[in-house]
Amino acid sequence: MRTVTLKTDSIFFDKLTNLAKDLQITKSEFIRRSVSEYEKYLHREKLKTNIQEASRKVREANLDIVKDFDAAIYDGLENV
Repeated sequence: MRTVTLKTDSIFFDKLTNLAKDLQITKSEFIRRSVSEYEKYLHREKLKTNIQEASRKVREANLDIVKDFDAAIYDGLENV
């Protein structure tokens, strides 16, 4: 395994120590799990943003189609 050195203030260090102790894991394992979970969170947020963008594009395309139908609703029926 590779080593990462982290400088932190005592408040953060105490939080890290207490959380790791509560979970009965090492501080290193806690940090590894935390980074992994944060990576998953970032992936979900990116996916959410992509879905929202795709949804917006579909709504815009559908609005254009509705406008085309509205403009053509009486085509050929003016004399009826």
